[in-house]
Amino acid sequence: MLARVDCKAQRDWLAKCCEAVRTQGCCIVDGVLAPSSLGEVRDAMYRAQERILAEVGAARLERAGERGVLRLMMKFEPRLLRFLELPELLAIVDEHVSPTAILHLQNGFILPPEPAGPADIFQQRFHQDFPRVLNGYLMSINAFFAIDEFTAANGATWVLPGSHQRGERPGEAELRTAQCVECGAGAMLVFDSTLWHCAGRNHSGKARLAINHQFTRSYIKQQIDYVRALGDSMILDLPARTQQLLGYYTRVVTSLDEYYRPGPERLYRSGQG
Repeated sequence: MLARVDCKAQRDWLAKCCEAVRTQGCCIVDGVLAPSSLGEVRDAMYRAQERILAEVGAARLERAGERGVLRLMMKFEPRLLRFLELPELLAIVDEHVSPTAILHLQNGFILPPEPAGPADIFQQRFHQDFPRVLNGYLMSINAFFAIDEFTAANGATWVLPGSHQRGERPGEAELRTAQCVECGAGAMLVFDSTLWHCAGRNHSGKARLAINHQFTRSYIKQQIDYVRALGDSMILDLPARTQQLLGYYTRVVTSLDEYYRPGPERLYRSGQG
């Protein structure tokens, strides 16, 4: 049975979640997103999908083998940056990585119904989001939001509890004991990024929406340089903590002028890990 807590009903939800992540590698946190916000998030994701398709093109997306993956959604739909202000998410990041952690990625998923015939999709193969095991030192944590209900029928994530902090791929017999993460819309799946997991197959007849966040120690390179991708004008309109999470306080200097700026103006600020 997968560990789960209710962040609205249990005062000690964070401690219980941390213990579950330590022992099982994952925990379901119910009740994080208000039901009234989910429709707005879904609409934003579909708009972002249209913009990404227009910018990248269907042929390049198909060649990448990414069915329904939405990268850099926040560029087109800044509303999705508000996930970085959720107190439950920030508590998870601070407790598991550190208050100076940065966002490694925010990827959306609009998982379509399964097409006829076999499909070779990376997300549906067991993998680790952070395939580096460093003697138990936690470098990365995931916060995966169910925008739609997660069920076995609609391709919900499968996890292998206890497989975190192990570099070697589990054997096929062990992988067959993986469990499906079933939860209501608005829940957050927290997992150690070294946990072996995969997406399921969607046989529900309609798309399933989700958003994955991964946070790492501040010195790990991001999947996308969000500061450069979004631009200073957009970044500077955001709350200070969101700026920090996007990597604005851990930029690499490109000149002596940038290196010798006063402390508050430095690209890589002190105390960032």
